[in-house]
Amino acid sequence: MNIQTEMFQEASTVGGLDVQLVYYRGLMDFGASPWMNNAEHMIRLMRGVGVVGGQTQIERMLRHANAESQSGKINALVFIGDAVEESADLILAAAGQLAVRGVPVFIFHEGGMEPAGSVFRQIASITRGAYSVFDANSPQQLRDLLKAVAIFAAGGRKALESYGKKAGGVALALTHQIGKTS
Repeated sequence: MNIQTEMFQEASTVGGLDVQLVYYRGLMDFGASPWMNNAEHMIRLMRGVGVVGGQTQIERMLRHANAESQSGKINALVFIGDAVEESADLILAAAGQLAVRGVPVFIFHEGGMEPAGSVFRQIASITRGAYSVFDANSPQQLRDLLKAVAIFAAGGRKALESYGKKAGGVALALTHQIGKTS
């Protein structure tokens, strides 16, 4: 929760971003906030979402993003996760729908374990987004990744490339993945 809170704080420093919090938990609990550009309000909402065990709902989240993209442009989708407990085929089909709508998915994979890593890399590739593993013990790495995506969402590929050249590290690594397919 703390790392994800930092994500919204980083996004607010770039400015000009509307963010929607989407979460799943438990057996079939799924929620989405309204779109907002107020990081403080988003953080309050996020802190109100408690953790409840249950299966992942990644396909449902991707389908939700596809529906949202039909109402307005989505410059990027960020997913932070560690597991996949659903049909990879259904998840990848939903990712394909986002690809058609031009929504890149940035996946930040806690721990990098398989088989989730394989599915996450395919989602990023299909949507022309990016995949990166992070260690929960290194919040700076995740913070850097999220800042890079916020810059991409606000300013596009050129803004990210410029930032990546200055910042190096994970930001530069993301620039090499965006827009590429396998």
